Amino acid sequence: MKVLLIGATGATGKDLLPLLLTDPTITQITAFVRRDFDFSHPKLHAHITDFDNPDSYKHLVAGDVLFSALGTTLKDAGSKQAQKKVDYTYQLDFAKAAKENNVPSLVLVSAANASKSSPFFYAKIKGELEDDIRQLNFSKLIIFQPLSLDRKDSNRLLENLSTKALYFFNSIGLLKSYKPLPTKMLAQAMLNTAKSLPNGSHLIVGQDIRKHV
Repeated sequence: MKVLLIGATGATGKDLLPLLLTDPTITQITAFVRRDFDFSHPKLHAHITDFDNPDSYKHLVAGDVLFSALGTTLKDAGSKQAQKKVDYTYQLDFAKAAKENNVPSLVLVSAANASKSSPFFYAKIKGELEDDIRQLNFSKLIIFQPLSLDRKDSNRLLENLSTKALYFFNSIGLLKSYKPLPTKMLAQAMLNTAKSLPNGSHLIVGQDIRKHV
């Protein structure tokens, strides 16, 4: 199986990449990144990518499955416009290129409560992305909507505080449906479902993600 990956240097992507490298069913991984990795592997091909110029890379978006785990925060992006470019435009551009090149499967990391009608900016753009990717009609589309992620070595202060609070409430038997999901578990679920689920459109939400680990 030949794999395509965007978001390889993010929290989920960092956990997904080692799983892809060690999976014997995967023969090649093409990762689209801004900077090269500090290691090499015979299965890994890093393509330094100008995400603002789809014509420069779209011919390389060819394989069996595209894993899309790209994302940023409003703080890191600097503006809503810049965040939407990463969380919506770049991922949709890659999905379109994959569809044009007959990539049959796409696995997408979205967000909780994603909806184009949401009053919240982040959930709205994620909902718009989901809807627009569905319109592309991949043979297999798997969308993950994790409620709360536990990101290793995260510098997101509010998210870290929220995660610690949820773990505390979980420890006393409360808010179990909001138990934070480690990105390593999300990454494993992404790989497992890409290999095991049948063709069609699949939406996997919240704690149901754990069933696929």
